[in-house]
Amino acid sequence: MRRGETLLGLLGAAALMAAALLAPWLKFILTVALAKGIAVIGILLLLRAGQVSFGHALYVAMGAYTVAFLAPAMPDAAVLLPAGAAIATLTGLLIGLFVSRYREIFFGMLNLALSMVVYSLLEKLYDLTKGTDGIRVELPRFFGMALDRPGFEWAMFATALVLALAAGAFARLYLDSPMGQALSAIKTRETRLEFMGISARRVLLAAYVLSALLGGVAGAIIGMTTRHVTPLLAYWTASGELVFIAILGGAGSVLGPFLGAVTFELVRIYAGAAVADAWQMILGGVLLAVILFAPGGLWGMIAGLLRRRAGAAS
Repeated sequence: MRRGETLLGLLGAAALMAAALLAPWLKFILTVALAKGIAVIGILLLLRAGQVSFGHALYVAMGAYTVAFLAPAMPDAAVLLPAGAAIATLTGLLIGLFVSRYREIFFGMLNLALSMVVYSLLEKLYDLTKGTDGIRVELPRFFGMALDRPGFEWAMFATALVLALAAGAFARLYLDSPMGQALSAIKTRETRLEFMGISARRVLLAAYVLSALLGGVAGAIIGMTTRHVTPLLAYWTASGELVFIAILGGAGSVLGPFLGAVTFELVRIYAGAAVADAWQMILGGVLLAVILFAPGGLWGMIAGLLRRRAGAAS
């Protein structure tokens, strides 16, 4: 299945590239979807430990606001992207030292509370953040090259696609490593993990910091792609979207977050265009259908089809 997963990932990347070439207006939507998929990979790591963060949009906002604050002085994607990731990682380390002490609903709600504190600060500190008006990001350079808007959008789409593939490959290696196996042990037998001399808190902290880094990367991509950063990026509904995507795509594979993110964005765009006042209901209906008929998410459906096909072939 690992080899098939890799092949499907490469085929999916090729399909997204082909879709963007055939319908250039899609590249903006797909770039945002890939960025959200990268953030959801971080949630996938925490889910392996049985923990759900209801405030992980905080790190997306950190990455995006880093771009907004630094862009006037250092308007280059080569600087802004790693800077956004670094600030989010540092924030994740500081918060992770606190929240990694807790489990289950306490872990989730503490993350939600902290993200709402940051949201409130971003909204109230108008002189610094421009409040709900947000900050407009001027078109950055791309590794020193001054591109026009279409060229920059293509560059960001390609960057997001490459980083999505890299994040998926890294997450697969991490989950298969001893640290990833220890994450699974937190979910099922944390006490035994401690008896073996392995600190469950440190294992969870490492995964939490990695998830913050991925959130920061996603936020930096979103900030440079949309070029408008507002406090809504840290609002609880933004965190809910990430959890929604994780459930929709399925947590059984690193491909799940990207399946869920692309589906989420496309359904939202088309539902919003067709039924502007009820697109949330349509998204809710899609999620309900997945929960009832495909508990493993979209990836669970695909994996089931592949297994049945392999069984029929043998």
